[in-house]
Amino acid sequence: MTGISIRQGDDLMTRVHVNPEILEWAVKRSGKSLEVIKKNFPKFEYWMKREELPTFKQLEKFANFTFTPFGYFFLKEPPEEKLPIPLYRTKNDSVETDPSANLKDTVYTMERRQDWMREYLIDNEEHPLKFVGKYKITDDYLTVAEDIRRTLGLKKGWAAECKTWQEAFRLFIRKVEEQRIIVVINGVVGNNNYRKLDVNEFRGFVLVDEYAPLIFINGADGKAAQMFTLAHELAHVWFGASAAFDLESLQPADANIEEACNRVAAEFLVPEKELLDFWPEVREEPDRFQLVARYFKVSEIVSARRALDLKLITKNEFFEFYQSQYVNQQRENRESSDGNFYYTSLYRVGRVFAEAVINAVKDGRLLHHEAYRLTGLQGKTFIEFAERLGFGGNGL
Repeated sequence: MTGISIRQGDDLMTRVHVNPEILEWAVKRSGKSLEVIKKNFPKFEYWMKREELPTFKQLEKFANFTFTPFGYFFLKEPPEEKLPIPLYRTKNDSVETDPSANLKDTVYTMERRQDWMREYLIDNEEHPLKFVGKYKITDDYLTVAEDIRRTLGLKKGWAAECKTWQEAFRLFIRKVEEQRIIVVINGVVGNNNYRKLDVNEFRGFVLVDEYAPLIFINGADGKAAQMFTLAHELAHVWFGASAAFDLESLQPADANIEEACNRVAAEFLVPEKELLDFWPEVREEPDRFQLVARYFKVSEIVSARRALDLKLITKNEFFEFYQSQYVNQQRENRESSDGNFYYTSLYRVGRVFAEAVINAVKDGRLLHHEAYRLTGLQGKTFIEFAERLGFGGNGL
């Protein structure tokens, strides 16, 4: 039996009995205030007291408004939703808050994609990736960083060959994807621009899998910080540890795995020995972080963060610089994508995953409506997306 029953009202509208506890749970899950709920649903208090029943149409609207899967209202009691991966926060707040519905829904969506991708790769007789979980967090971070660099096919000083750090970031992403790692960058839940992801809650997360590791970067974050996030997430893959994290001010949470991943990320982007050799040349310069960034082809924020790691600057110096730069990055970013929907969609879906789905459709191994569900792109939009990726023609 379910927690919902149906009856025909005198007005011939189908009305439903819903457990008020589920209604209350849906409101809390949404993160919206009771005032906002009452404003949009004047009958809400009557539903809670069971003095009046919502119609199916009202309940559907309520489900959409609270970001709640409609089927949940058919349960006897509220479900117990848990984030399937640890969420590491930089601040150890005394009062823990539940992960938001936006974060949960995003992780669940990425899990579904990863599950499909894993089955697809196994059916194609692909082999597990040897670098997933290759190291323990107690292993030397210099060794881990060098192994990541070597696996990606990046020689020491690779970024110096790029004109800008933005170009280096694009190259970095491409090299990661060439290793069959799914990289998704999105600042909203799916394609819903009204459900923005909160950088203060998480900068990214990693779903580790030996066949289809998935990296998610919060696209609402500044591009400069995203580069460090990607390096941090790669370390998670090499350590074989799934997690979500906020990396506030690019600082790790008080957890061994987070500290290990930050050490690896920092070494990967700005090698310790090279910075120590270069620092005396720029130490007294007012634009020293810019000079370091230009030399290593990283953002100024990352260069300042690395200087702090190596105790070349104080924490106060770093945080003062970080705040001024990060505010500018946030203002400039806002998930900039040159306004092109398909360019944005490529990052929201992930090139590795998108190519697999499109190939499966062309081979007749995946129905179109399943591809739409997996990518969040419907009908002609999906076809156009495939054509822009170079997969047009027969089979779609």
